[in-house]
Amino acid sequence: MILVGVDGSQAGLEAVAWAAREAALRDLPLLVAHAMPRWAYETGAGPYAEVGAWMRQGGKSVLESAEARARREEPKIAVDTTFLPDDPRTALIAAADSAELLVVGNHGVGGFRGMLLGSVAYGVAGHAPCDVVVVREQPLPPQEEVVAGVDGSPASHGVLEFAFKEARLRGARLRVVHARTAAHPGRFDPAELPDTPSPVGPFAGRYPDVALVEEQVHGHPVEVLRQAAIRAGLLVVGSHGHRAFAGTVLGSVTHELLHRAPGPLAVVRSVR
Repeated sequence: MILVGVDGSQAGLEAVAWAAREAALRDLPLLVAHAMPRWAYETGAGPYAEVGAWMRQGGKSVLESAEARARREEPKIAVDTTFLPDDPRTALIAAADSAELLVVGNHGVGGFRGMLLGSVAYGVAGHAPCDVVVVREQPLPPQEEVVAGVDGSPASHGVLEFAFKEARLRGARLRVVHARTAAHPGRFDPAELPDTPSPVGPFAGRYPDVALVEEQVHGHPVEVLRQAAIRAGLLVVGSHGHRAFAGTVLGSVTHELLHRAPGPLAVVRSVR
């Protein structure tokens, strides 16, 4: 099952469309979820009964619009809807326990004007028990390439597994990008960079039908991957890698890409 969270925003509807296409590719059912405060979901009497009824009706409209969008996008997939009575982050993380993938918009109606990333997207990307895809409000034109960012950390293996599977499903080329920084900033010499074994080999052998391009690029990982993703339909990164700080949930590169990636960003869960 693929789970997608909606809140009535345009970003949420784009997330539904992306999730519907992904459900069709994976031959999985789609569950569209809308979270609301528990008191509003459960209140049937008392001084706040009318407010609760109004919020439930609004939530029903959100789910109906999202379901209609999913069915327009992929008429043949199985689509169901549900209310989640809790804080959106807590509710989606709990519901994702039985999902293969959780999809959310990059921000919604609850965010402050001007914020690039909603708190729900950031919260679930760091804590969900499954892989998470964050979809932008303004989608890119369809692109037949998947980009995977690797750094040689153990998290790279999960990133590559996810990316190869996605490329095969889409019939797309896979571009594996390893951004590397020179030992002396401002004086880059490729000879300074020691050779590192490519982690791609075992996966390429298991996915011989996937067209593969490997790149080692000098530059800051965030900017290198952002540029590479402009020509991609999906950017895949790990939830943390070598550049994660002790005690943080998301690595610093992934954190920045949640704000700056130009298109859909898959955050692959690290083993915890």
